[in-house]
Amino acid sequence: MNKLRLKTLLKLLLMICMFQWESTNAQTDTLRVMAYNVLGYGQYPLCQGADAIYHAYLEAIVQYANPDIIGLEKLGSIQTSPADHNYSAAIGFPDSILQYALNAAYPGRYNYCLNTNYSASNTECLLFYDQHKLGEIGITCTYVNTEDFDTYKLFYKDPNLASTHDTTFLYVTLNHDISGSGNEALRGAQIAGEMAGIKNHFTHLANMINMGDFNVRNSSEQVYQTLSNPVDTNFRYFDPPFYPDAAFSYPANWNGSPGVFTSCLTTSTRVSGTIPNSCGTNGGGKDWYDHVFLSPWIVNNANYISYIPHSFRVMGNDGHRLGISVNDPPVNTSAPAPVVNALFQMSNKYPVMVDLLVTPNTTGISLVDPEITSSAVINQTSEKDLVTITNPADAQIILHFTNTLFGHIVSFECIDLLGRSQIHETVTVNNELMQLPCNLKPGIYFVKIVNNQKVLCNTILTKY
Repeated sequence: MNKLRLKTLLKLLLMICMFQWESTNAQTDTLRVMAYNVLGYGQYPLCQGADAIYHAYLEAIVQYANPDIIGLEKLGSIQTSPADHNYSAAIGFPDSILQYALNAAYPGRYNYCLNTNYSASNTECLLFYDQHKLGEIGITCTYVNTEDFDTYKLFYKDPNLASTHDTTFLYVTLNHDISGSGNEALRGAQIAGEMAGIKNHFTHLANMINMGDFNVRNSSEQVYQTLSNPVDTNFRYFDPPFYPDAAFSYPANWNGSPGVFTSCLTTSTRVSGTIPNSCGTNGGGKDWYDHVFLSPWIVNNANYISYIPHSFRVMGNDGHRLGISVNDPPVNTSAPAPVVNALFQMSNKYPVMVDLLVTPNTTGISLVDPEITSSAVINQTSEKDLVTITNPADAQIILHFTNTLFGHIVSFECIDLLGRSQIHETVTVNNELMQLPCNLKPGIYFVKIVNNQKVLCNTILTKY
């Protein structure tokens, strides 16, 4: 009888513990982040193959990876109009990716942020996100030495937003700096310029991710030192396999000793220089160019978003790819065979991933966002804003335009803290001062004004 009672008591305690665990974990969410160099995807003249074929490869990869944030680097640069012959990918290519690759994998799940190409590069980066979990507020562009380096501002669609009116922001910077063993100094200058741009907008790093293909060969290179060991420690990022995971220690030379870093090698998925095509680099796994750097806020769980320990991984790299292709023997069991084949075909790079834990803000209290100026696309050739908004708004939303916009069609959108569009108007600018009726409920809203795919204004509006 005593044994029976003991067993019953133990079962009861176990049920209570499981209930508490499930209740606690039901309060959290995860964000799976992926950065992927896609090797001229969409770029014409074609090097790899037709877009439709590569949409299918990316669909297979995304369906397996199940990411919430996807940074695609080295896309073909996207036309802004049919008459634009300076770029290498067709107009509307982001929508093509969305329809035939990402939403083909997960229907209705993804959206994308606006792209920039002020540097007139033949490749560029593009950020996609799970629109059920996240919303986009703005983007800040810094372009340095023929490359754009964009920092995107996202916000988490916290289930408590309606009551707390306080959201959690996440900033993502995408990178593809110049490659080549002889371009170390130029890479260093590009990332130094990127960080100078970030310092112009922030007093210190917030919930920030800096990710992509850095083409960096060791931890002593200027690119890596600028990010991981800057003079101003307010702008220091962490590379998770080194800290906090402590899988490796500094100094580290993955180019000189790739055998030490086999699980993290991202270049190349292909051992041959001609199979499946002659694009990109060959030699199999030999270097670690692709990284996901995280800010101290994320590593230290300072403001509702934190890194899940040991979640950094190189998708499709089973740790046995040194000098061989992703689909060479021994059989790569780290992903299903069709996904391994898609990785081989899609690019000469492996995707890199991390998982983040998101804790809902139930109190409406969070750390002060260190942003100095609102995130918006900054055209560095412009000396003043083209449009501003009178804030706060009352019965009318008052817009102020410079005369350079007269005759232009602009799109005005007002979004609430849950990511729902409350006002979406298209107007032709015919005056320096224009008014829109404001039927918004009192609260805080995000406003975006766009002209010809260029963000003119991205700010917060308060309605009394």
